[in-house]
Amino acid sequence: MNKITTYFKDSYKELTEKVSWPSWTQLQQSTMIVLVATLVITGLVWVIDILTNGSLKFIYQQLFK
Repeated sequence: MNKITTYFKDSYKELTEKVSWPSWTQLQQSTMIVLVATLVITGLVWVIDILTNGSLKFIYQQLFK
């Protein structure tokens, strides 16, 4: 039981004293970077999906006429 108590005390101490938390401005900037990256990647996947879908439809129409 003593090990568990020590673990929680050390964990709390590390979170409050040793961890460097980002400022509000840094947090907002990081969030915007993640949002933009997510939108760009989503757009790329969407474009690839549309192109692949169109290509496969064209190929299947040519093969099974």
